[in-house]
Amino acid sequence: MQADRITRGQVAALFLILAAAALPFADLSLAGHDPWDALRRMAMGFLAPDFAAVENIGRTLWLTLMFAIAGVAAGGIGGLILAPFYDHRGVRALCIALRSVHELFWALMLMQVLGIGAGTGVLAIALPYAGIFAKVFAEQLDEIDQRPSRMLAPGTDALSRFLYARAPLARQAMSSYTLYRLECALRSSAVLGFIGLPTLGFQLDSFFRQGDYGAASAVMVIYVALIASIRLWMRWRLAPLWVLAAVVSLATLKSPPMGGGAIWRFLTTDIVPAPLRTGDWAGFADWLGRLLTTEMLPGIAATLICAQIALALTGMLAFLSFGVIVARVAGRVGAAAGHLVLVILRSFPEYMLAYLFLQILGPSMLPAVLALALHNGAIIAHLVGRQAGAMTGQLRADAPRGATLWGYELAPRLFGPFLALCLYRWEIIVRETAVMGLLGIATLGFFIDSAVAELRLDRAMVLLVAAGLLTAAIDSISRLVRRRIGPAGSRALPHEARLRSGGPSYTTAW
Repeated sequence: MQADRITRGQVAALFLILAAAALPFADLSLAGHDPWDALRRMAMGFLAPDFAAVENIGRTLWLTLMFAIAGVAAGGIGGLILAPFYDHRGVRALCIALRSVHELFWALMLMQVLGIGAGTGVLAIALPYAGIFAKVFAEQLDEIDQRPSRMLAPGTDALSRFLYARAPLARQAMSSYTLYRLECALRSSAVLGFIGLPTLGFQLDSFFRQGDYGAASAVMVIYVALIASIRLWMRWRLAPLWVLAAVVSLATLKSPPMGGGAIWRFLTTDIVPAPLRTGDWAGFADWLGRLLTTEMLPGIAATLICAQIALALTGMLAFLSFGVIVARVAGRVGAAAGHLVLVILRSFPEYMLAYLFLQILGPSMLPAVLALALHNGAIIAHLVGRQAGAMTGQLRADAPRGATLWGYELAPRLFGPFLALCLYRWEIIVRETAVMGLLGIATLGFFIDSAVAELRLDRAMVLLVAAGLLTAAIDSISRLVRRRIGPAGSRALPHEARLRSGGPSYTTAW
């Protein structure tokens, strides 16, 4: 093995060591709560969903769907425009900046300019998704057969070359990925309700604050049904009608007026550091230093501590549970039950799961760690489990079953793809961990939310830039590790590679 290569075992051991080193610095307390009493009351409500208590659920469900469709449509168009130019350094930097900031952070800043309305919700989804779409579409265009493009006349312009020789070959992959991204947008749309937009998250938050767990259970059942049935109601021939319905529905959604010049004031005054508004450069250094030591560095440290523990727990849960959806390991009934559990866990976004755990465990890092681990662990277990299922289909009828098959055949052969998936999800876990601060956990999002609440948008903008740079740095480290992990690890990436290229492996699994 080359000197610059590292083994998969070394990478896994390093992440476990980092997580263990982070444990003494993590706040994993129960914050004075009685979790069993809270869990008992919540379970009683969840076992008896009260659909009658949910008012205007049809409108809320419809708006959740419309925000998602409009956000994906706008983000997809933006990504499609940027994709052919993604190799340009400036375009790539723009896309990294867009996708490194979480939808909730975009919404918090957009609310200061546009208010709580359709524009805020759509742009909060569309802006980061445009950066994601541009990257994925560019990868898909690079993976297609380039010969038709090269066979065109030398004088053919770039637009014609893209429309007639490249885009048609990538259309199926782009369509599959867009459908997957719509599933993600439904989760994002629901979560935006926690900051005031009229989506399912708003009703869920209201019912939890009232202690009406039966009504909250009904909202969650409806939400899971919406995610699970996406392939029934979303057909590409109906996509134009869905987009038109989203435009018409959201156009009628009124929001409080923000006053004239709000955008100009935001760009030229609100986000400009306070000392610079008066030309006080010496004061700016002191202002930035205090922000760095009292908020930015503590927030980054807490984010990394929480994310590293969550990543290690994600890996352990995923590795130990991917066999539960393999019929030759868990049996047909067990595999069906395993599929159901994983579908539910990966349908709920990390923020929503953390909110639920917060009601039981109180405000600490523990709800965030559990939410991140369960959601991402379910995704990885699902992807690796599907690959394991395809692998068992090639085995002889008299091959071992159960734990023997998992331990001696599947786990060793699938460790490479599993580890690669963990590395892919690492950047997402860090990004989501920063957002957990909006729930009161002392990650970067906590300080961003505090700055916005105090209308100190200059501080909020600097902290947002720090959050984006942190996410981009983790993504770069992850890519570097994947390149150095060795041929065996890099070859075995069919599921995540197809997730990013829009292939059928991931999207058909839903």
